[in-house]
Amino acid sequence: MQMYGKFAGLYDPLMKDVDYDRWAEYIASFLPEGSLRIADCACGTGEITIRLAKMGYTLTGIDISEDMLRIAAEKARKSALKLPFICQNMAELQLHRPQDAIVCACDGVNYLDSLEQVGRFFSAAYAVLKPNGLLLFDISSRHKLENVLDCNTFAEDDGERAYIWKNCYDPESRLISMELRFYEKQGELYRRFEESHIQRAHEEKELLSAMEKAGFDAAAYGFLTRRQAAEDCQRIQFIGRKRK
Repeated sequence: MQMYGKFAGLYDPLMKDVDYDRWAEYIASFLPEGSLRIADCACGTGEITIRLAKMGYTLTGIDISEDMLRIAAEKARKSALKLPFICQNMAELQLHRPQDAIVCACDGVNYLDSLEQVGRFFSAAYAVLKPNGLLLFDISSRHKLENVLDCNTFAEDDGERAYIWKNCYDPESRLISMELRFYEKQGELYRRFEESHIQRAHEEKELLSAMEKAGFDAAAYGFLTRRQAAEDCQRIQFIGRKRK
């Protein structure tokens, strides 16, 4: 599973157009009423974690990248929130207290680049959850990785920072290679660095089957809806309820 390194410091500026408020509200719409304990896996810089905490839930942020967690912790402090952040591979998830829900937003499961890794995450989530606990995660769909991102290059320059993002999808392995090159302004010069990321195009049916195998009653929806995902849907939301 890849982790964000130097990219962590540029992640928020480059994601500035994401409507995290709506995203967090959508996640919360699946949660039952009451005081819930929630683990946010692949929490990144904590945008969803902090919003859910402000809604009154008890949050723990989990990510494999220490750089991302460092930023998340600082943002939580600035919001006067005392949130624990744990550096951990979500496929090896372990927590001291049972959770009412586990959340994983914005491609965390895509970074699990095999069904074996996915199964490990689902089994670990099942072990951590209370009876009837919820597993909520979303993925970038196969349609998006195969037809929207593949062979495409994206670039942006806002004067302070710039990036070039190239994608190459392998239909046999269903893995997409993302090559990112960044330029960050420092005085009159720009600092350049590069990162590579790999994601897997998981199929909706295989994820639902893996969730059922791990012990969840599972369903999937087109993102931000309660409707079945269309064939050209770019993001799919999954919800699993732990069977007793």
